[in-house]
Amino acid sequence: MDEAQQSPSSGVGAGLRRAAPPPALCGFLLLLVLIFAVSYAVGVGAGPVAPGMRGDSTSRDGGEPGGHGGGGMGDMDGMQGGHG
Repeated sequence: MDEAQQSPSSGVGAGLRRAAPPPALCGFLLLLVLIFAVSYAVGVGAGPVAPGMRGDSTSRDGGEPGGHGGGGMGDMDGMQGGHG
């Protein structure tokens, strides 16, 4: 029986085929980017998750960004400090 042996193709084309990522990986990455883009668009359309939340870095009362006033404690100024 005569078996035809395929000689490895030499040249730039064979090197590019070996260096290129598999099509399934490219499809997965494209799908991942698409899902993140859609979720970002939905989040922008929904707006802030709580009243008074803003993306700017300035505050109304001159304290820390987010309107906490100072210390980063927000509305927890009158709480007792007991643990345990």
